[in-house]
Amino acid sequence: MNELAKPAFPVPPGIDVETEGEFAGWRTWRRDNFETHNGPFWHRINENGQVQCVFRVEKKHLNGSGNVHGGCFMTFADYCLFAMASPVLQGSGVTVSLACEFLDAAREGELIEGTGEITRAGGSLIFLRGTLKSGERTLFTYSGTIKRMKRKPRTDTGAVAT
Repeated sequence: MNELAKPAFPVPPGIDVETEGEFAGWRTWRRDNFETHNGPFWHRINENGQVQCVFRVEKKHLNGSGNVHGGCFMTFADYCLFAMASPVLQGSGVTVSLACEFLDAAREGELIEGTGEITRAGGSLIFLRGTLKSGERTLFTYSGTIKRMKRKPRTDTGAVAT
């Protein structure tokens, strides 16, 4: 395992570390059915100590024009938000805001990289922003907010109390 692939924080349940191929040493979540179906998306800590996310564009990621579907970029951006927030999230969370700008297209076979930063982490909200690139080309910019979730007791009907 190379230095970049070494865990900078413990591997929690629901995270898999790839052991072979292009993404050996990279992590992914298996607990999110939507992301698992639409990915695979990967993340790691880079040599600068920052979270780096990537995915390789496959045919399933394309729209009718042969470019990456905007919804795929948005799904990957949401994945990036949680990967970047994971060192401070301390449990589960939900996306409460995601704003984005589509700047350029990507095609099958390209490696899409997501980077960004936490701009503020408060008691219940974490604010982040980031960029998706292919090589030096900026494809997509985004900002988002994650709300930390606290477990709520179940009601008699099995529904979660709000």
